[in-house]
Amino acid sequence: MTDPISDFLTRLRNAAKAKHRIVEIPASNLKKEITRVLYEKGYILKYKFEDSENKQGIIKIALKYDHVTKASAFRSLSRISSPGLRRYSDVEKKCLAYLTVLELLLLLPLKG
Repeated sequence: MTDPISDFLTRLRNAAKAKHRIVEIPASNLKKEITRVLYEKGYILKYKFEDSENKQGIIKIALKYDHVTKASAFRSLSRISSPGLRRYSDVEKKCLAYLTVLELLLLLPLKG
């Protein structure tokens, strides 16, 4: 897989559109941290990291929906900087990839 962050976002976006309650995503340390931030900011109900037979493990995420309108907490979920088209920020004069989730902006340092 060339872009695990986009895969993570796509799985969340597709599960929310299909009104799934829980989505399972292959784990990595970066995905675990993104999940933790989404939980702390209130975009997901809860999450659980599970070890599996392979080394990677699984992240189980319970998606959050509005009780009245049944709308997902994610209105827009996209990655701004991708491997094929890097977008850079002048924040601390470092190369940063970033993605937006509603009003939440996650800054992710690039490796290399």
